[in-house]
Amino acid sequence: MRPNPSVALAGVVLVLMVAAEPAPAHHAFAAEFDADRPIHLEGTVTKMEWINPHAWVHVEVEKPDGTVEKWMIEGGTPNTLFRRGFTKKSLLPGTKIVVAGYQAKDGSLKGNGRDLTLPDGRKLFMGSSGTGAPADGSDPTDPKKPKK
Repeated sequence: MRPNPSVALAGVVLVLMVAAEPAPAHHAFAAEFDADRPIHLEGTVTKMEWINPHAWVHVEVEKPDGTVEKWMIEGGTPNTLFRRGFTKKSLLPGTKIVVAGYQAKDGSLKGNGRDLTLPDGRKLFMGSSGTGAPADGSDPTDPKKPKK
């Protein structure tokens, strides 16, 4: 009796499907962040995560009453940020920064970063293009400029 090649192939496909891990989904801007909730944060970097699909900047922001909020700011992919001038030494812990962006829809201390200003005054665009975020060149903190 000869083995049936189609049965063997079906068995291999079944094993591969069961063993495969699901890939994390990439979200659109509007799924998590709100273009009508601009944020302007001035704080100190505590950590920079160069991970895919988005880099994350962790920032401590001191409020007027002296309390400290710990924000997570999402940026573009590490490769995209690198091409825009970010390096692993750009945002070391202790670096004072200003971030303009958009808050998470759930009101948590999480945002999608758009522009980041370094202590020397350099501005870096840290957003993700093509995700449905407000158009490049818009300023989330300027009500006169268009958001989309």
